Amino acid sequence: MPADPGAAAVAGAGDVRRPALVISNATVFDGSGAPRFTGDVAIEGDRIAAIAEGGTLRGAASIDASGLALAPGFIDVHTHDDRMLLDGGGMAPKVSQGVTTVVAGNCGISLAGLALQGRPPQPLDLLDPAGGWFRFPTFEDYFAAFERQPAATNAAFLVGHSTLRAAAMDDLSRAASPAECRRMCAAIDEAMQAGAIGLSTGTFYPPAAAAPTSELIELSRRLTACGGLYVTHMRNEAEAILPAIDETLEIGRACGIGVVISHHKVAGLANHGRSVETLARIAEAMQQQPVALDCYPYEASSTVLSASRLSMSSRVLVAWSTPHPECAGRDLAQVAADWGVSAEEAVRRLQPAGAIYFMMDERDVQRILAFPETMVGSDGLPHDASPHPRLWGTFPRVLGHYSRDLGLFPLEVAVHKMTGLPAARFGLNARGRIEPGAYADLVLFDPATVIDSATFESPVRPAAGIHLVMVNGTPVWRDGVATGERPGRVLRREER
Repeated sequence: MPADPGAAAVAGAGDVRRPALVISNATVFDGSGAPRFTGDVAIEGDRIAAIAEGGTLRGAASIDASGLALAPGFIDVHTHDDRMLLDGGGMAPKVSQGVTTVVAGNCGISLAGLALQGRPPQPLDLLDPAGGWFRFPTFEDYFAAFERQPAATNAAFLVGHSTLRAAAMDDLSRAASPAECRRMCAAIDEAMQAGAIGLSTGTFYPPAAAAPTSELIELSRRLTACGGLYVTHMRNEAEAILPAIDETLEIGRACGIGVVISHHKVAGLANHGRSVETLARIAEAMQQQPVALDCYPYEASSTVLSASRLSMSSRVLVAWSTPHPECAGRDLAQVAADWGVSAEEAVRRLQPAGAIYFMMDERDVQRILAFPETMVGSDGLPHDASPHPRLWGTFPRVLGHYSRDLGLFPLEVAVHKMTGLPAARFGLNARGRIEPGAYADLVLFDPATVIDSATFESPVRPAAGIHLVMVNGTPVWRDGVATGERPGRVLRREER
Protein backbone atom coordinates (compact mmCIF):
# COMPACT_ATOMS: atom_id res chain seq x y z
CA MET A 1 0.00 0.00 0.00
CA PRO A 2 1.51 3.42 -0.95
CA ALA A 3 2.40 5.84 1.81
CA ASP A 4 -0.05 8.61 2.64
CA PRO A 5 1.45 11.66 0.84
CA GLY A 6 -0.07 14.03 3.34
CA ALA A 7 1.47 12.21 6.28
CA ALA A 8 4.91 12.04 4.65
CA ALA A 9 4.90 15.74 3.91
CA VAL A 10 4.01 16.62 7.48
CA ALA A 11 5.84 14.16 9.62
CA GLY A 12 8.63 12.66 7.56
CA ALA A 13 9.41 9.16 6.34
CA GLY A 14 8.04 6.33 8.42
CA ASP A 15 5.46 8.43 10.28
CA VAL A 16 1.90 7.75 9.10
CA ARG A 17 0.30 10.61 11.08
CA ARG A 18 -2.00 12.61 8.87
CA PRO A 19 -2.17 16.42 8.95
CA ALA A 20 -4.94 17.82 11.10
CA LEU A 21 -6.81 19.40 8.18
CA VAL A 22 -6.75 19.26 4.38
CA ILE A 23 -8.55 21.80 2.23
CA SER A 24 -9.09 19.81 -0.93
CA ASN A 25 -9.99 20.55 -4.56
CA ALA A 26 -9.47 24.30 -4.10
CA THR A 27 -8.52 26.73 -6.83
CA VAL A 28 -5.30 27.93 -5.23
CA PHE A 29 -3.96 31.47 -5.59
CA ASP A 30 -0.61 31.25 -3.82
CA GLY A 31 -0.06 35.01 -3.38
CA SER A 32 2.93 35.24 -5.72
CA GLY A 33 0.93 36.31 -8.75
CA ALA A 34 1.62 32.95 -10.43
CA PRO A 35 -1.23 31.23 -12.31
CA ARG A 36 -3.89 29.56 -10.20
CA PHE A 37 -4.01 25.78 -9.90
CA THR A 38 -6.36 23.17 -8.48
CA GLY A 39 -5.01 21.26 -5.52
CA ASP A 40 -5.00 20.37 -1.85
CA VAL A 41 -3.48 22.29 1.07
CA ALA A 42 -2.66 20.53 4.34
CA ILE A 43 -2.58 22.40 7.65
CA GLU A 44 -0.88 21.23 10.82
CA GLY A 45 -1.06 23.48 13.86
CA ASP A 46 -0.46 27.07 12.80
CA ARG A 47 1.40 26.22 9.57
CA ILE A 48 0.81 25.03 6.05
CA ALA A 49 2.26 21.53 6.04
CA ALA A 50 1.99 20.47 2.40
CA ILE A 51 0.55 21.38 -1.00
CA ALA A 52 -0.41 18.92 -3.72
CA GLU A 53 -1.38 20.14 -7.15
CA GLY A 54 -4.09 17.88 -8.55
CA GLY A 55 -5.32 16.69 -5.17
CA THR A 56 -3.58 13.81 -3.38
CA LEU A 57 -3.52 14.78 0.31
CA ARG A 58 -5.55 13.23 3.09
CA GLY A 59 -6.01 14.57 6.59
CA ALA A 60 -7.69 13.79 9.88
CA ALA A 61 -10.34 16.31 8.79
CA SER A 62 -11.07 17.78 5.39
CA ILE A 63 -12.93 20.60 3.68
CA ASP A 64 -14.08 20.11 0.10
CA ALA A 65 -13.37 23.45 -1.59
CA SER A 66 -14.56 22.52 -5.06
CA GLY A 67 -15.53 25.66 -6.95
CA LEU A 68 -13.94 27.94 -4.33
CA ALA A 69 -10.72 29.96 -4.33
CA LEU A 70 -8.12 29.55 -1.60
CA ALA A 71 -5.75 32.45 -1.02
CA PRO A 72 -3.38 33.65 1.69
CA GLY A 73 -5.18 35.77 4.26
CA PHE A 74 -5.35 39.39 3.14
CA ILE A 75 -2.97 41.92 4.68
CA ASP A 76 -4.53 45.33 5.32
CA VAL A 77 -1.48 47.58 5.12
CA HIS A 78 -3.22 50.80 6.14
CA THR A 79 -5.47 50.67 9.19
CA HIS A 80 -6.44 52.62 12.26
CA ASP A 81 -7.27 49.46 14.18
CA ASP A 82 -5.06 50.17 17.22
CA ARG A 83 -8.02 50.45 19.60
CA MET A 84 -10.31 47.91 17.88
CA LEU A 85 -7.64 45.26 18.40
CA LEU A 86 -7.97 45.75 22.16
CA ASP A 87 -11.64 46.72 22.38
CA GLY A 88 -13.15 43.24 22.24
CA GLY A 89 -10.73 42.03 19.58
CA GLY A 90 -13.30 40.34 17.37
CA MET A 91 -12.20 42.41 14.37
CA ALA A 92 -15.45 41.62 12.50
CA PRO A 93 -14.98 44.39 9.90
CA LYS A 94 -11.70 42.77 8.89
CA VAL A 95 -12.11 39.01 9.25
CA SER A 96 -15.48 39.18 7.47
CA GLN A 97 -13.67 40.28 4.31
CA GLY A 98 -10.75 37.86 4.59
CA VAL A 99 -8.20 40.06 6.36
CA THR A 100 -5.89 38.12 8.68
CA THR A 101 -3.17 40.72 9.36
CA VAL A 102 -3.45 44.47 9.87
CA VAL A 103 -0.79 47.17 9.96
CA ALA A 104 -1.83 49.75 12.57
CA GLY A 105 -0.44 53.10 13.74
CA ASN A 106 -0.77 54.87 10.39
CA CYS A 107 -1.00 58.57 9.45
CA GLY A 108 1.20 59.54 12.40
CA ILE A 109 -1.40 58.23 14.87
CA SER A 110 -0.57 55.31 17.16
CA LEU A 111 -2.44 54.50 20.34
CA ALA A 112 0.86 53.44 21.91
CA GLY A 113 3.40 56.07 22.89
CA LEU A 114 1.15 58.49 24.76
CA ALA A 115 -0.51 58.56 28.17
CA LEU A 116 -3.15 61.27 28.16
CA GLN A 117 -5.96 62.37 30.43
CA GLY A 118 -9.07 63.46 28.58
CA ARG A 119 -9.81 63.90 24.90
CA PRO A 120 -6.85 63.80 22.48
CA PRO A 121 -6.33 66.50 19.83
CA GLN A 122 -7.47 65.96 16.25
CA PRO A 123 -6.73 63.73 14.40
CA LEU A 124 -5.73 61.47 17.30
CA ASP A 125 -9.40 61.46 18.24
CA LEU A 126 -10.06 59.30 15.17
CA LEU A 127 -8.90 56.45 17.41
CA ASP A 128 -10.56 57.73 20.56
CA PRO A 129 -13.41 60.24 20.05
CA ALA A 130 -14.47 60.24 23.72
CA GLY A 131 -11.08 59.96 25.41
CA GLY A 132 -9.67 57.38 27.77
CA TRP A 133 -7.82 55.03 25.41
CA PHE A 134 -4.47 56.84 25.21
CA ARG A 135 -3.11 55.01 28.23
CA PHE A 136 -0.07 53.18 26.84
CA PRO A 137 3.07 55.30 27.35
CA THR A 138 5.26 52.69 25.65
CA PHE A 139 4.85 50.13 22.89
CA GLU A 140 5.81 47.38 25.29
CA ASP A 141 2.82 48.41 27.44
CA TYR A 142 0.52 48.17 24.41
CA PHE A 143 1.94 44.84 23.23
CA ALA A 144 1.55 43.37 26.70
CA ALA A 145 -2.14 44.37 26.70
CA PHE A 146 -2.61 42.77 23.27
CA GLU A 147 -0.94 39.55 24.33
CA ARG A 148 -3.01 39.32 27.52
CA GLN A 149 -6.17 39.46 25.40
CA PRO A 150 -5.36 38.64 21.76
CA ALA A 151 -7.44 39.74 18.80
CA ALA A 152 -8.84 37.68 15.94
CA THR A 153 -6.20 39.01 13.53
CA ASN A 154 -2.44 39.41 13.60
CA ALA A 155 -1.11 42.95 13.80
CA ALA A 156 2.09 44.81 13.01
CA PHE A 157 2.58 48.32 14.34
CA LEU A 158 4.01 51.68 13.36
CA VAL A 159 4.93 54.36 15.87
CA GLY A 160 3.03 57.58 15.12
CA HIS A 161 4.91 60.86 14.75
CA SER A 162 1.88 62.96 15.79
CA THR A 163 1.45 60.78 18.88
CA LEU A 164 5.11 61.33 19.79
CA ARG A 165 4.76 65.07 19.28
CA ALA A 166 1.73 65.16 21.58
CA ALA A 167 3.76 63.31 24.23
CA ALA A 168 6.96 65.36 23.89
CA MET A 169 5.82 68.92 23.07
CA ASP A 170 3.75 71.59 24.78
CA ASP A 171 3.07 73.46 21.51
CA LEU A 172 2.36 71.46 18.36
CA SER A 173 2.22 74.51 16.09
CA ARG A 174 6.01 74.79 15.77
CA ALA A 175 9.07 72.71 14.95
CA ALA A 176 10.36 70.49 17.73
CA SER A 177 13.29 71.78 19.76
CA PRO A 178 16.51 69.72 19.99
CA ALA A 179 15.47 68.48 23.43
CA GLU A 180 12.01 67.51 22.17
CA CYS A 181 13.54 65.70 19.20
CA ARG A 182 15.74 63.75 21.60
CA ARG A 183 12.69 62.70 23.60
CA MET A 184 10.92 61.57 20.43
CA CYS A 185 14.03 59.70 19.26
CA ALA A 186 14.16 57.86 22.59
CA ALA A 187 10.49 56.91 22.18
CA ILE A 188 11.16 55.61 18.65
CA ASP A 189 14.05 53.55 19.99
CA GLU A 190 11.76 52.02 22.62
CA ALA A 191 9.08 51.26 20.03
CA MET A 192 11.52 49.63 17.62
CA GLN A 193 13.15 47.58 20.38
CA ALA A 194 9.69 46.44 21.47
CA GLY A 195 8.96 45.27 17.92
CA ALA A 196 7.41 48.14 15.94
CA ILE A 197 8.15 47.98 12.22
CA GLY A 198 8.59 51.66 11.44
CA LEU A 199 7.55 55.28 11.83
CA SER A 200 4.40 56.82 10.37
CA THR A 201 3.77 60.49 9.76
CA GLY A 202 0.73 62.59 8.96
CA THR A 203 2.14 65.99 8.11
CA PHE A 204 -1.17 66.88 6.46
CA TYR A 205 -2.67 67.22 9.96
CA PRO A 206 -2.18 70.15 12.38
CA PRO A 207 -0.21 68.25 15.09
CA ALA A 208 2.56 67.52 12.56
CA ALA A 209 2.10 70.16 9.85
CA ALA A 210 4.69 72.45 11.45
CA ALA A 211 7.35 69.74 11.48
CA PRO A 212 10.03 70.63 8.90
CA THR A 213 11.65 68.01 6.71
CA SER A 214 14.75 68.22 8.92
CA GLU A 215 12.73 67.03 11.94
CA LEU A 216 11.35 64.09 9.98
CA ILE A 217 14.82 63.13 8.81
CA GLU A 218 16.29 63.36 12.30
CA LEU A 219 13.60 61.08 13.71
CA SER A 220 13.72 58.69 10.77
CA ARG A 221 17.45 58.14 11.21
CA ARG A 222 16.49 56.03 14.23
CA LEU A 223 15.10 53.51 11.71
CA THR A 224 18.26 53.12 9.65
CA ALA A 225 20.13 50.59 11.74
CA CYS A 226 17.10 48.39 12.39
CA GLY A 227 15.66 48.51 8.89
CA GLY A 228 12.42 50.23 9.83
CA LEU A 229 10.04 51.76 7.29
CA TYR A 230 8.96 55.38 6.85
CA VAL A 231 5.20 55.31 6.12
CA THR A 232 3.48 58.60 5.39
CA HIS A 233 0.22 60.39 4.88
CA MET A 234 2.02 63.04 2.91
CA ARG A 235 1.92 66.77 3.53
CA ASN A 236 -0.24 67.35 0.49
CA GLU A 237 -2.36 65.16 -1.79
CA ALA A 238 -3.80 67.98 -3.89
CA GLU A 239 -2.15 70.83 -5.81
CA ALA A 240 1.24 70.40 -4.10
CA ILE A 241 1.32 66.62 -4.34
CA LEU A 242 4.52 66.42 -6.41
CA PRO A 243 6.60 68.40 -3.86
CA ALA A 244 5.09 66.17 -1.14
CA ILE A 245 6.23 63.06 -3.01
CA ASP A 246 9.68 64.60 -3.39
CA GLU A 247 9.87 65.27 0.36
CA THR A 248 8.98 61.64 1.07
CA LEU A 249 11.65 60.40 -1.31
CA GLU A 250 14.22 62.78 0.20
CA ILE A 251 13.59 61.39 3.69
CA GLY A 252 14.08 57.83 2.45
CA ARG A 253 17.34 58.70 0.66
CA ALA A 254 18.74 60.70 3.58
CA CYS A 255 18.16 57.81 6.00
CA GLY A 256 18.74 54.88 3.66
CA ILE A 257 15.32 53.39 4.44
CA GLY A 258 12.27 52.23 2.52
CA VAL A 259 9.29 54.57 2.24
CA VAL A 260 5.59 53.81 1.83
CA ILE A 261 3.20 56.40 0.40
CA SER A 262 -0.09 55.85 2.21
CA HIS A 263 -3.51 55.77 0.49
CA HIS A 264 -2.10 57.36 -2.66
CA LYS A 265 -4.62 59.65 -4.32
CA VAL A 266 -4.96 62.96 -6.10
CA ALA A 267 -7.53 64.90 -4.13
CA GLY A 268 -9.74 67.76 -5.20
CA LEU A 269 -11.78 68.43 -8.30
CA ALA A 270 -8.99 70.55 -9.80
CA ASN A 271 -6.53 67.65 -9.62
CA HIS A 272 -8.48 64.93 -11.36
CA GLY A 273 -6.27 63.10 -13.83
CA ARG A 274 -2.97 63.94 -12.18
CA SER A 275 -2.28 60.34 -11.19
CA VAL A 276 -0.52 60.12 -14.55
CA GLU A 277 2.08 62.55 -13.18
CA THR A 278 2.32 61.09 -9.69
CA LEU A 279 2.71 57.49 -10.79
CA ALA A 280 5.40 58.48 -13.28
CA ARG A 281 7.31 60.22 -10.48
CA ILE A 282 6.94 57.20 -8.19
CA ALA A 283 7.91 54.71 -10.90
CA GLU A 284 11.06 56.70 -11.66
CA ALA A 285 12.00 56.81 -7.97
CA MET A 286 11.51 53.05 -7.64
CA GLN A 287 14.49 52.60 -9.94
CA GLN A 288 16.71 54.43 -7.43
CA GLN A 289 15.40 53.62 -3.93
CA PRO A 290 12.88 51.37 -2.12
CA VAL A 291 9.43 52.92 -2.54
CA ALA A 292 6.01 51.37 -2.00
CA LEU A 293 2.44 52.65 -2.05
CA ASP A 294 -1.09 51.57 -1.19
CA CYS A 295 -4.60 52.75 -2.02
CA TYR A 296 -8.24 52.02 -1.23
CA PRO A 297 -10.75 51.30 -4.03
CA TYR A 298 -13.13 54.24 -3.61
CA GLU A 299 -13.40 57.79 -4.93
CA ALA A 300 -14.28 59.17 -1.49
CA SER A 301 -11.90 59.76 1.41
CA SER A 302 -12.64 60.03 5.13
CA THR A 303 -11.01 61.94 7.97
CA VAL A 304 -11.79 64.77 10.39
CA LEU A 305 -14.43 67.28 9.34
CA SER A 306 -12.84 70.49 8.10
CA ALA A 307 -14.20 73.48 6.21
CA SER A 308 -10.96 73.62 4.23
CA ARG A 309 -11.97 70.51 2.29
CA LEU A 310 -15.45 71.61 1.28
CA SER A 311 -14.43 73.33 -1.95
CA MET A 312 -12.44 70.25 -2.99
CA SER A 313 -15.43 67.91 -2.71
CA SER A 314 -18.54 67.29 -4.76
CA ARG A 315 -20.35 65.89 -1.70
CA VAL A 316 -19.67 65.59 2.05
CA LEU A 317 -21.21 63.10 4.49
CA VAL A 318 -20.98 63.45 8.27
CA ALA A 319 -19.32 60.34 9.73
CA TRP A 320 -19.61 61.33 13.40
CA SER A 321 -20.14 64.38 15.59
CA THR A 322 -19.71 64.66 19.33
CA PRO A 323 -22.24 67.48 19.92
CA HIS A 324 -24.66 66.27 17.23
CA PRO A 325 -24.50 62.47 17.01
CA GLU A 326 -27.87 62.47 15.27
CA CYS A 327 -26.18 63.88 12.16
CA ALA A 328 -23.99 60.83 11.56
CA GLY A 329 -24.60 59.47 8.07
CA ARG A 330 -26.29 62.63 6.82
CA ASP A 331 -25.28 64.84 3.92
CA LEU A 332 -23.60 68.02 5.21
CA ALA A 333 -25.51 70.16 2.73
CA GLN A 334 -28.82 68.86 4.09
CA VAL A 335 -27.72 69.42 7.68
CA ALA A 336 -26.80 73.02 6.83
CA ALA A 337 -30.12 73.54 5.03
CA ASP A 338 -32.10 72.17 7.95
CA TRP A 339 -30.27 74.51 10.32
CA GLY A 340 -30.58 77.47 7.93
CA VAL A 341 -26.83 78.13 7.99
CA SER A 342 -23.90 77.94 5.59
CA ALA A 343 -21.93 74.72 5.19
CA GLU A 344 -19.00 76.39 6.96
CA GLU A 345 -21.16 77.26 9.95
CA ALA A 346 -22.55 73.73 10.04
CA VAL A 347 -18.99 72.42 10.16
CA ARG A 348 -18.25 74.70 13.11
CA ARG A 349 -21.34 73.54 15.03
CA LEU A 350 -20.62 69.87 14.40
CA GLN A 351 -17.07 69.95 15.81
CA PRO A 352 -15.40 67.75 16.80
CA ALA A 353 -16.52 65.57 13.95
CA GLY A 354 -15.49 63.35 11.07
CA ALA A 355 -16.55 63.30 7.44
CA ILE A 356 -16.52 61.45 4.13
CA TYR A 357 -15.42 63.58 1.15
CA PHE A 358 -16.19 62.76 -2.48
CA MET A 359 -13.08 64.32 -3.99
CA MET A 360 -11.33 61.81 -6.28
CA ASP A 361 -11.93 60.77 -9.86
CA GLU A 362 -12.75 57.13 -10.60
CA ARG A 363 -10.24 57.06 -13.46
CA ASP A 364 -7.47 58.04 -11.05
CA VAL A 365 -8.63 55.38 -8.57
CA GLN A 366 -8.42 52.72 -11.27
CA ARG A 367 -5.08 53.94 -12.60
CA ILE A 368 -3.49 53.89 -9.13
CA LEU A 369 -5.04 50.55 -8.19
CA ALA A 370 -3.82 48.97 -11.43
CA PHE A 371 -0.24 50.25 -10.98
CA PRO A 372 1.79 47.04 -10.58
CA GLU A 373 3.35 47.98 -7.23
CA THR A 374 0.19 49.25 -5.54
CA MET A 375 -0.88 47.39 -2.39
CA VAL A 376 -4.38 47.49 -0.90
CA GLY A 377 -5.18 49.21 2.40
CA SER A 378 -8.62 50.03 3.76
CA ASP A 379 -7.85 53.17 5.82
CA GLY A 380 -11.09 52.36 7.62
CA LEU A 381 -12.06 54.25 10.78
CA PRO A 382 -13.65 51.70 13.14
CA HIS A 383 -14.96 54.20 15.67
CA ASP A 384 -16.97 56.42 13.31
CA ALA A 385 -20.70 56.26 14.00
CA SER A 386 -21.35 56.03 10.24
CA PRO A 387 -18.06 54.83 8.77
CA HIS A 388 -16.83 54.87 5.20
CA PRO A 389 -17.82 51.53 3.59
CA ARG A 390 -14.13 50.80 2.99
CA LEU A 391 -13.96 49.59 6.62
CA TRP A 392 -16.08 46.53 5.73
CA GLY A 393 -15.74 46.28 1.97
CA THR A 394 -12.27 47.11 0.62
CA PHE A 395 -10.87 43.67 -0.19
CA PRO A 396 -13.99 42.00 -1.66
CA ARG A 397 -14.52 45.17 -3.71
CA VAL A 398 -11.11 44.74 -5.32
CA LEU A 399 -11.77 41.04 -5.97
CA GLY A 400 -15.34 41.36 -7.16
CA HIS A 401 -15.86 44.79 -8.66
CA TYR A 402 -12.45 45.74 -10.00
CA SER A 403 -10.96 42.34 -10.88
CA ARG A 404 -13.94 40.15 -11.85
CA ASP A 405 -16.53 42.67 -13.06
CA LEU A 406 -14.39 45.42 -14.60
CA GLY A 407 -11.44 43.21 -15.57
CA LEU A 408 -8.96 45.80 -14.34
CA PHE A 409 -6.48 42.98 -13.63
CA PRO A 410 -6.62 39.17 -13.27
CA LEU A 411 -7.60 37.62 -9.96
CA GLU A 412 -4.01 36.40 -9.51
CA VAL A 413 -2.86 40.03 -9.56
CA ALA A 414 -5.63 41.15 -7.18
CA VAL A 415 -4.65 38.48 -4.64
CA HIS A 416 -0.94 39.34 -5.00
CA LYS A 417 -1.65 43.01 -4.21
CA MET A 418 -3.31 41.91 -0.95
CA THR A 419 -0.92 39.14 0.11
CA GLY A 420 2.53 38.43 -1.29
CA LEU A 421 3.29 42.02 -2.25
CA PRO A 422 2.54 43.62 1.15
CA ALA A 423 4.20 40.73 2.99
CA ALA A 424 7.39 41.44 1.04
CA ARG A 425 7.24 45.22 1.42
CA PHE A 426 6.52 45.13 5.17
CA GLY A 427 8.82 42.20 5.94
CA LEU A 428 6.05 39.92 7.18
CA ASN A 429 8.01 36.71 6.92
CA ALA A 430 6.16 33.44 6.27
CA ARG A 431 2.91 35.30 5.60
CA GLY A 432 1.20 36.32 2.39
CA ARG A 433 1.99 33.05 0.58
CA ILE A 434 0.57 29.57 0.33
CA GLU A 435 3.66 27.40 0.60
CA PRO A 436 4.93 24.71 2.98
CA GLY A 437 6.11 26.25 6.24
CA ALA A 438 4.12 29.46 5.86
CA TYR A 439 1.65 30.40 8.58
CA ALA A 440 -1.85 29.13 7.92
CA ASP A 441 -3.45 32.53 7.41
CA LEU A 442 -5.99 31.61 4.72
CA VAL A 443 -9.22 32.78 3.11
CA LEU A 444 -11.62 30.58 1.17
CA PHE A 445 -13.96 32.55 -1.07
CA ASP A 446 -16.26 32.16 -4.05
CA PRO A 447 -14.71 34.02 -7.00
CA ALA A 448 -18.09 34.14 -8.75
CA THR A 449 -19.96 35.88 -5.92
CA VAL A 450 -17.41 37.69 -3.74
CA ILE A 451 -18.33 41.37 -3.53
CA ASP A 452 -18.56 44.22 -1.04
CA SER A 453 -21.99 44.74 0.54
CA ALA A 454 -21.23 47.88 2.53
CA THR A 455 -22.46 51.13 0.96
CA PHE A 456 -22.34 54.80 1.91
CA GLU A 457 -25.99 54.50 2.95
CA SER A 458 -25.52 51.18 4.82
CA PRO A 459 -21.82 51.00 5.66
CA VAL A 460 -21.81 48.26 8.31
CA ARG A 461 -22.48 45.13 6.24
CA PRO A 462 -20.31 42.03 5.83
CA ALA A 463 -19.17 41.16 2.33
CA ALA A 464 -20.66 38.33 0.29
CA GLY A 465 -18.78 35.27 -0.86
CA ILE A 466 -16.31 34.84 2.03
CA HIS A 467 -16.70 31.24 3.25
CA LEU A 468 -13.83 30.64 5.67
CA VAL A 469 -11.05 32.73 7.20
CA MET A 470 -8.23 31.16 9.23
CA VAL A 471 -5.59 32.95 11.32
CA ASN A 472 -2.60 30.88 12.41
CA GLY A 473 -4.53 27.73 11.53
CA THR A 474 -7.64 28.65 13.56
CA PRO A 475 -10.99 29.55 11.92
CA VAL A 476 -12.11 33.07 12.86
CA TRP A 477 -14.92 33.49 10.28
CA ARG A 478 -17.04 30.69 8.87
CA ASP A 479 -20.13 30.86 6.65
CA GLY A 480 -20.91 34.48 7.45
CA VAL A 481 -20.39 34.30 11.20
CA ALA A 482 -17.45 35.03 13.51
CA THR A 483 -16.28 31.97 15.42
CA GLY A 484 -15.22 33.92 18.51
CA GLU A 485 -11.67 32.63 18.35
CA ARG A 486 -8.79 35.05 19.04
CA PRO A 487 -5.60 33.50 17.60
CA GLY A 488 -3.99 36.76 16.47
CA ARG A 489 -0.40 37.68 17.31
CA VAL A 490 1.72 40.80 17.54
CA LEU A 491 4.10 40.58 14.57
CA ARG A 492 7.13 42.10 16.23
CA ARG A 493 9.92 43.31 13.98
CA GLU A 494 12.35 40.55 14.95
CA GLU A 495 9.69 37.85 14.83
CA ARG A 496 7.77 38.60 11.67
